[in-house]
Amino acid sequence: MMWFSALVAALVLTLGCAVPVPAEAPTERCNDGSRCSESRSAHPDAAELAAPPPLSPVPVYSTDPSWGHPDAPVTILYASDFECPFCARVVPTLSQLQELYGPAKIRIVFKHHPLPFHRMARPAHLAAIIVTRLGGSDAFWRFHHEAFASDEALSPAAFERWAIAAGVDAAKFKRAYADPTVADTQVLETHLNDNSRLGINGTPAFLINGRGLTGAQPLSEFRQIVDEELAAAQSLQDSGVLASHVSAQRTALNLPGGGVEGRVPGAEVPQERDAMVWAVPVANTDPQRGAADALVTIVLFSDFECPFCQRVNPTLATLLREHGTDLRVVWKDNPLPFHPNARRAAALARFAYEKGGNPLFWAAHDLLFADQQDLGDPLFERIATQLKFSWTGAKRALDSGKYDALFAESQDLASSFDAQGTPHFFINGKRLSGAQPIEAFRALVEERLAAAHALVAAGTARAQVYGATIAAGEQAPPPEQVSLPEPSRAHPRTGARAPKIVIQAFTDYECPFCGRANSTLEQLLKADPNGTQVVWRSLPLPFHPNAQLAAEAAQEVFAQKGSQIFSRYQALLFRNQQALGRAQLEAYAAEVGINLQRFRQALDEHIHLAMIEADLKVAEVAGIQGTPTFVINGYLVSGAQPYDVFRRVIRHALRQEAPDTAR
Repeated sequence: MMWFSALVAALVLTLGCAVPVPAEAPTERCNDGSRCSESRSAHPDAAELAAPPPLSPVPVYSTDPSWGHPDAPVTILYASDFECPFCARVVPTLSQLQELYGPAKIRIVFKHHPLPFHRMARPAHLAAIIVTRLGGSDAFWRFHHEAFASDEALSPAAFERWAIAAGVDAAKFKRAYADPTVADTQVLETHLNDNSRLGINGTPAFLINGRGLTGAQPLSEFRQIVDEELAAAQSLQDSGVLASHVSAQRTALNLPGGGVEGRVPGAEVPQERDAMVWAVPVANTDPQRGAADALVTIVLFSDFECPFCQRVNPTLATLLREHGTDLRVVWKDNPLPFHPNARRAAALARFAYEKGGNPLFWAAHDLLFADQQDLGDPLFERIATQLKFSWTGAKRALDSGKYDALFAESQDLASSFDAQGTPHFFINGKRLSGAQPIEAFRALVEERLAAAHALVAAGTARAQVYGATIAAGEQAPPPEQVSLPEPSRAHPRTGARAPKIVIQAFTDYECPFCGRANSTLEQLLKADPNGTQVVWRSLPLPFHPNAQLAAEAAQEVFAQKGSQIFSRYQALLFRNQQALGRAQLEAYAAEVGINLQRFRQALDEHIHLAMIEADLKVAEVAGIQGTPTFVINGYLVSGAQPYDVFRRVIRHALRQEAPDTAR
């Protein structure tokens, strides 16, 4: 089946594996619809780089990595950074789009956009460009998959391993990466220049037939635009427009200025505002700046190591001066995991708050942001000395993780309201994200202030305005629920014998994201060994040739030796996902002390196949199509999500079961 090699590399992406939709491999065409010459240069020539191809106001070059048919009615330009965590988060959504629409309806075109503050991003993108030159789009998507799926830090050694995994010649890659050609670097600079012209200044960013979408948005946001564009494309085709021209014409209509002055919303560009009023709670323990009875409350989720959080601080200071007692800012901690010093910086500020309330917190806040590039204990000690509180006591609090539970609660709140990045704002309940220009804040503050004055005029006390404003607001959406039958006693399980939390894990031993998620499950079990149990269900995907037999092997190990040896065997499978043939499965079984005669008989006779097929049916009925997927006391978690996502769902499940006693 020819579609496997091209499609799987694009579908098996960062947070989950999913069943692909069969499709014919698209024929490469030029942008005008004609067939490309096989002798065409591996790099665009100077004329091609200097101007967009015919018809399209958005530059798409023949060397751009792409997935899907060139004549697809919807083109999704995808600008990404290999060091950007939000880019990793959006990749499963792209996989879902590929499944839903297929290569005949959508084409995804990759644009390199390494951000300047990501030290290893530019070298990673240069490596990806070389891989594309040596192996084409198929090799690029495999490299892309390896880079985002790996827990390994970006490094030349990692790039080389991913390039080899992508199928390019190791010696050629090493030579090219050690001495990149002018053309390689020109591709990168061309993409950056084009992106800048289009207003792309953050990642991930998308142009869907010219319509901008920024950030790791949910699938529904993409589907709405794609569905609208497909309908519009059909109208064009019905009127006689060639299929090869439809996407370009829609892009020309959608992109302001025909791609010259049009901008994609980004961290510094006003976005279309969320119209919802969100009921984001404010606690007495939250640091606040401004009058307690202010008419407008800005709830701020922030991170002391985030450069965009630093950038927006002068805007907030200006707004507080302009509005006096009518405005307050409420701080919520969201130290992001990829900022190594953010959590200790937040803990220092919290220690200051504990010792001196709002004045000391905001003094520490200002000093931390003033020296953001030097976050670390030497700076923290200087701040403690300057603000006259005990560094010994502060360091003890930082080292002990004293505020970790508080941070977890705040981060759970951020996650539940989809405030994933920083800075993120709710202005009397209305969302604004990113370091927006001050005009965007002023407009929303004035709008919310007018509504607050109306409440006061109707008799609401100033101190009650925020509560009254969010009273009818949208609560944090609960996790999606899924109904599953009880697992049988024959299902492998690890953890507590009488659990309060049961995590049913649908897994595939060849899926790299299942391997990544396994470490998160181990962390959850370690955090609550007496209250959490993981039950393993099999969901071997059809494009993983060894997954089914590996599932049968794991099942036989559990049948022979129980949970402890099953866990050891499972760890071997996840550690050796590229070597899961019959001989390797037997070797791993021997390593953990399994009776090999019984083991071989079980695999020869497929005695566990019926159970695996039953799990496949359970998944089908529940609408579960990809791996890994988890059902936590009936609540769904899709993909290799961060630990915090699992923790939030678990807390929600426990609250639902004991609403009177849960915090």
